[in-house]
Amino acid sequence: MKATFYGHASFELETGGKKLLFDPFISPNPLAKNIDVNSLKPDYILLSHGHGDHMADLETIQKNSNAKVICIAEIAGWLGAKGIENTHGMNIGGGFDFDFGRVKMVYALHSSSMPDGAYGGTPAGFVLYIGDKKIYYAGDTALTLDMKLLADENLDWAILPIGDNYTMGADDAVKAAAFINCKNIIGMHYDTFPVIKIDQAAVKQKFEKAGLNLKLLAVGESLSL
Repeated sequence: MKATFYGHASFELETGGKKLLFDPFISPNPLAKNIDVNSLKPDYILLSHGHGDHMADLETIQKNSNAKVICIAEIAGWLGAKGIENTHGMNIGGGFDFDFGRVKMVYALHSSSMPDGAYGGTPAGFVLYIGDKKIYYAGDTALTLDMKLLADENLDWAILPIGDNYTMGADDAVKAAAFINCKNIIGMHYDTFPVIKIDQAAVKQKFEKAGLNLKLLAVGESLSL
C-alpha cells in the first residue's frame, strides 16, 4: 500500500489497483502548486467534513474521474443536489464493505458546514481495513476520549492532525497516539496557513520522546505503509 501526500489533509492511498483520495484541498494551496489536480483519477474520494479546506477540488476531481464519494449522509445529499450522484453516504459508527476493503466512519470532534453555508452533518474520521492493514484517518479533530475505542484495533498507521489552532496540536496528537495504541503516525493539517505553522524539528522531538514513529511528508512525497 502506498500513501502520497498532496498537502494539508489530502492523501492518496493506492492499494490493490484502487486509488483512494482523502479531503482534496490542493489547487488553492500554494504549498501544493506542483500538483496537477487534473491528473488525479481516484476510484474513491473520502471526505471527512464539508469545510472548503478539505473539499475545494472535490467537484473537479470527481467529474474527471467519476470517483465514488464516501462521506456523511448530509454531504452526500448536498452533492446529489449539485449533480454528483456517485456517492455513498454513511454515519458515525457505521461500516461498509467496498471492493478495496472495509470502511468504518468514526467520531471526530470539530465543526462542519458546506462552502455555501449549508449544514454539513457531523465531522468524521475513517478506519480502513484493507487486506492485512488497518489505517486510521482522523480528519479534523480535537483530542477526544472516544479515540480510546480504537485501542484494540491494532492499527498499523494513523494519520493525525498536528497543526493546532483549528485541530489538536502536537502535544494532544501524542496523547491521541497513546489513546489509539498506534506507534506509526503521519502528520497532517499543518504549515498550510500561518496559524498552523509548526516547528517540525520540535514536533518530531516530542513524538520521538514518546517512542512514536512520526512521518512528516513533503508535498508529493510517497510512503510505503
